[in-house]
Amino acid sequence: MVRGEALSAYRSLLRATRKSFADDTLMLKASASEVRKKFDENRHVTSEPEIQKLLDEAREASHFISTMIIQAKLNDRGGYEVKPSKEHAGATLEIPSEEVMRKSA
Repeated sequence: MVRGEALSAYRSLLRATRKSFADDTLMLKASASEVRKKFDENRHVTSEPEIQKLLDEAREASHFISTMIIQAKLNDRGGYEVKPSKEHAGATLEIPSEEVMRKSA
């Protein structure tokens, strides 16, 4: 049962990152690597309460990625556009600084 829950949480995180970082190869690779790393680090946890805590954190992370992260895309005019979807309803918009934008380009 726990193995199935862990696999479900893992897949959910990967789906969330693929959706949030679509068309951004760098972030897709980095996020998939980070998800894998975190699950590998906790592969040998046997305590049921600790496992449930980790699964809850994975579910929360998946929800956060799906509902709180929107990638801005560079448009033809040299500016960035943000297109939130219905999953982002109620979320607040945090505009990254110019410095952060330059580093990511």
